[in-house]
Amino acid sequence: MSSLRQSPDDAAAYGAEGLPTVAALFVAKGGCYFDLSGVDPWDIDRDARLYAGPYPVVAHPPCQRWGRFWHGSTRKPHQYELGADNGCFAAALVAVRQWGGVLEHPEGSHAWRHFGLNAPPRNGGWVKADGLGGWTCCVEQGHYGHLARKATWLYAYGVDLPSLRWGQGEQRIHPVALARHGYAKARRIGMMAMVGGKNKTIIREATTLEFRDVLISIARTAYKLGRAIAIPTPCDVAKTEGRACISVLRPSPPFSSVSPSINSPEESTRRHGGT
Repeated sequence: MSSLRQSPDDAAAYGAEGLPTVAALFVAKGGCYFDLSGVDPWDIDRDARLYAGPYPVVAHPPCQRWGRFWHGSTRKPHQYELGADNGCFAAALVAVRQWGGVLEHPEGSHAWRHFGLNAPPRNGGWVKADGLGGWTCCVEQGHYGHLARKATWLYAYGVDLPSLRWGQGEQRIHPVALARHGYAKARRIGMMAMVGGKNKTIIREATTLEFRDVLISIARTAYKLGRAIAIPTPCDVAKTEGRACISVLRPSPPFSSVSPSINSPEESTRRHGGT
């Protein structure tokens, strides 16, 4: 049976500036989530798989084994196993469902299918992700300052669903690539192919400060809603994935029994469980 938790309301739940605390899981050590009031960062040394609350979360589980090149380099295919991330995505998903918050992964992440989540439409807007009260959308980080378009999928649970900058951004072609390789190849390889140096991967995977702030603000609405959130049991999850489970007891809906259907950018301003 599912259990319920309440958003923390003691003094420890607020930072030095009075901002509600959120936990940032699976983030880079010393990165953009560090040294922020009201943010509790969990890097590799703290092992975010062990997070046990009590704050809402922003989760960035590793994507290497879930993305387009999960198998490894095209020069050495099938070096790795699909989803072999040592349980990071599964732990992030549990944390978001248990404590409220938002999870970020690249567009097309195989984790969505593996965990029984619906893929969101490419043009944006929040849609139901599962039968447990989760919501998902696609948004480009290029709208928030990233060098590339960087289409991203979000999974949100127990929070407000804000209207984001939906849709595909303008095509971005690196001028050096255009001059060197021509339009067709420059378009295919994208902007990041022309970013060299030892920090190339860090630059590509980095979350911009503006997008970071958007994710933090989403997670903090778990406090504003001020309602109990149902914690799905393994049987709840099994049912949504079409697997058998004995004595499945469904939790009470975490919010209103009538959830909004958010299928387009225009409808996305409606809140989860109310107007």
